[in-house]
Amino acid sequence: MNKILTVAAIGAALVLAGTASSQAGLLDKLQKTITDTTSSSSGGSGSSGVSDLSTGQIVEGLKEALRVGTETVVGQIGTTDGYNGDPAIHIPLPEKMQQAQSLLKKFGLSGMADELEERLNRGAEAAAPKTKEIIYTAISDMTLEDAQGIYNGPDDAATQYFRKVSTADLTETVRPIIEQSLQDVGAMTAYDNLVSQYKTYPLVPDIKSDLTGHATEMALEGLFYYIAQEEAAIRNDPVKRTTEILTTVFGN
Repeated sequence: MNKILTVAAIGAALVLAGTASSQAGLLDKLQKTITDTTSSSSGGSGSSGVSDLSTGQIVEGLKEALRVGTETVVGQIGTTDGYNGDPAIHIPLPEKMQQAQSLLKKFGLSGMADELEERLNRGAEAAAPKTKEIIYTAISDMTLEDAQGIYNGPDDAATQYFRKVSTADLTETVRPIIEQSLQDVGAMTAYDNLVSQYKTYPLVPDIKSDLTGHATEMALEGLFYYIAQEEAAIRNDPVKRTTEILTTVFGN
């Protein structure tokens, strides 16, 4: 019984880690699982439905929710204007260049800066599909202890978990792809042209930046931002439960 109760707690951790309003529906269902299972173990009549689910089904359903959310996110941000056209995750110029924006405009270089900014976002869009398998691995490798830590943590504990276990691998994988993507979409050429033109003016501050590092960091921020959004949607919206196991665990 203790094992089943622990899995139910994990359910609250992975699917209900969020705002109080998001917890209402599914928390009630998972609480019913606990109640029904306890009743059955105590000799009560029990019930069919969620109490008939095995612990394996419950855990798989919770992990499937995260996989479905990840696939949706990657499909969204990995398309044209997935980053560039979305104000929530649009990648701006590096900070040094932002600080010099007024000078860039004064010298007639704002058009080149705008072009560079667009190309940064195109590079992130091209790299996004490569992130999916890494997140999938993190989901598969999640232990019971990890899940319990999420349950006892703050509202954004699930997002913190993915940041902790995935950021290094994501950075290692995404950075070279971003670098190549920036080359392919002409961002590095645009950057070199902008810096060279800018440096012809006297007494201007240095605007040279780690373009690849900046784009990589911001691309991952956009990924994590929408993973959190999609998890919340699956918790609250039955339409988002698009696989058989999700329907079985969370209901129609």
